[in-house]
Amino acid sequence: MGRILWGIIVVLIVLWLLGIVLKIGGGFIHALLVIAGIIFVIQLVTGRRSL
Repeated sequence: MGRILWGIIVVLIVLWLLGIVLKIGGGFIHALLVIAGIIFVIQLVTGRRSL
């Protein structure tokens, strides 16, 4: 599960950066990135670290 989360986070960061550079889909990608970040922080706080 941890590898999948890391993969999603990396893909979202790349898409977010492309959205900033190309000015497309920035709001949607930003929202997904924030959600992925919140999930990551929750996993760190609860101790579910399967990195």
